[in-house]
Amino acid sequence: MEFDYFRNNDNNPANNKGQSLLANGWRPFQRDFDWEFLWQLWCDDRHELTQKSFNLASNFAEVLGRNNYTWWANLLSIASDNTRYEVEKFWNYITPDPQSPDHRYKDVLSTETPIVQFVSRSSIPIDYVLNRLQEITVLRVLQLLECPDIITQYYLERDFYLPANRFISWERLDVVNTVYAYWSKYDIWLQIESYDRGRRQYTLMSKDISPLINKATYDLAVMLSGYQSRVGKVHSQFPIRTFPADIQNFTDTVQQAVLNQNQLAVVVHGEPGTGKTAWTQAVAKEILVPLGYVIFILDHDAIANFVPPTYIERICIIINEADNLAQNRASEVAQYNNKTEHILSLLDGTLYQSVIDDSGIQMKQRLVVLMTCNTTERLDPAMLRKGRVDLMCEFAQRFV
Repeated sequence: MEFDYFRNNDNNPANNKGQSLLANGWRPFQRDFDWEFLWQLWCDDRHELTQKSFNLASNFAEVLGRNNYTWWANLLSIASDNTRYEVEKFWNYITPDPQSPDHRYKDVLSTETPIVQFVSRSSIPIDYVLNRLQEITVLRVLQLLECPDIITQYYLERDFYLPANRFISWERLDVVNTVYAYWSKYDIWLQIESYDRGRRQYTLMSKDISPLINKATYDLAVMLSGYQSRVGKVHSQFPIRTFPADIQNFTDTVQQAVLNQNQLAVVVHGEPGTGKTAWTQAVAKEILVPLGYVIFILDHDAIANFVPPTYIERICIIINEADNLAQNRASEVAQYNNKTEHILSLLDGTLYQSVIDDSGIQMKQRLVVLMTCNTTERLDPAMLRKGRVDLMCEFAQRFV
């Protein structure tokens, strides 16, 4: 049962978009009759079903019973646009709608793409780099999902679908209205909204999307220092086995603590050139990345504005020169900023776990904080107390 919405007004931009859909492989969605759905409709909304049935029958009777036309003219009028429109409306009522997402799904991850960076001297690029990370995560999840089972969109009062063999990529997909895609294997929905200048919003909805996010974020690292930001992979110049024996033994202790604890804070201190920063990079690459941790290497300004992303299960934060961040609040310098309070609340977990969804990913979130400093004397005593910093080690030997 077809109705040509694009036959007239060919110069209408809306009609041109509809014709573009057909030209690019989209097909009108044919609604299938379902006895079970009709029976449910009869049980739940018998009055409305009866009324619509009588209205359709009345419409046919009026067309066939006109006295000012011959019988064959009345018969041909059944195929008129108006009658076909009424028939299609009734057919759409008595047949089930195309599948659509359940917006009650608890796991929702959304991003606009491409991400635009706005950075000035009055604002650090923390928001940009976190949005960029979220964009990469969503796009990587879509790569893992590959071709969906169904792709639909509603336009000009009609449902369209794209056959699986016509799907090439999300970038080349025609989006003139809201597009929905579904993967039955993972029970995941994708919603795509199109904006001006080619911008789009991708929204993933699922009962449990964390396994795919863990795969998508594997080996990812974020660096934010000054006005520079980068999302890539952790690079380590020196393997752990090249460090002195006492540092390797301490590394074994750190590794065991990572496996046993949901939250871990480590401080390594020593003179410049003893390999503290190189050690944190080696631990991140050889221990944390294989366990699925996403690495954040943040400077002082970034950590002061950082809140762990709620959609990532395992997070490692590397802070170099922490003695310039969590300074003793008794000193005059520390009283002019709130960085000490911020890092303390991060180590306590109150920063990101004071309000959580008991069914969300925050309940399973694991956090590792690796901090380096030249001396612990300038660190706030509250930071070094038991329960905030779990492990400490002095790097005394110069490392080359």
